Amino acid sequence: MEESRQQALGPRIAVAAFDGWNDAGEAASAAVQALRDAYPSTPVAAVDPELYFDYQYTRPSVRTDGEGRRVIDWPEATLHRPADPRGFWTLSGVEPARAWKGFVSEFVDALLAEDVTGFVTIGAMMSDVPHTRPIAVHTTSDDELLRNQLEVDRSRYEGPTGILGVLTQAAEDAGIPTLSMWASVPHYVAGATPSPKATLALLEKLSDIAVREIDLGSLPTEAATWEATVDAAAADDDEMRDYIRQLEETRDTWDSPEASGDAIAQAFERYLRGDGPGKGRPPR
Repeated sequence: MEESRQQALGPRIAVAAFDGWNDAGEAASAAVQALRDAYPSTPVAAVDPELYFDYQYTRPSVRTDGEGRRVIDWPEATLHRPADPRGFWTLSGVEPARAWKGFVSEFVDALLAEDVTGFVTIGAMMSDVPHTRPIAVHTTSDDELLRNQLEVDRSRYEGPTGILGVLTQAAEDAGIPTLSMWASVPHYVAGATPSPKATLALLEKLSDIAVREIDLGSLPTEAATWEATVDAAAADDDEMRDYIRQLEETRDTWDSPEASGDAIAQAFERYLRGDGPGKGRPPR
């Protein structure tokens, strides 16, 4: 089975995540950063920010460098190549505000130039789930061979999409086997703090699918601390405790032997349509 999984995505796997609507609790972008920390890499492709970003929506930031000079950092999106062959190519940055077709075309061309053999897009969505249970990761692929080898579903979703959806389709059309993973982040904490527990779930799922060990660093400890912090906040709020208990009962029903994966899939589709927690507003 492991040999089949390794063959499914091939030896050169790229992983993509973007800030904004696709990134509740900063879980997906943090997962890509963790990969870059685990496997040092160098940038091999980047876009001109003038072409794709709206600076009134995603403003540049100013800072002082080590020599005391003022420096402006512009929004960006960059593809990195790992130095270690066991590592992952990583694509991350800000979701573009315009010219999505051109943006996607640039990076698909870069993936082809790097001879990437498998492409994984990762996102995180606000969901009606409790922080006390394992974070669910919904995995789909339009590639029939991948679905059979990895035992994942085909997406049934139809409706509004983000840059990950456009990028996934473009990579598939270019002949790159592509997989999508989305973590379900408790909506009552998704917009307030980073969610290391969701980041950990995404990386563990990626490790399982790619059959590669990933150095998780301090993430397990950070995830446990995050959960304990939310526990402490809920302990002083009777209404919150009751709400979390209801979510736990629903989640336990999902996880029962007689339940299927349909509930998670339907929650994912509601989120993308804007019917779920937060009414489709971009997570900050």
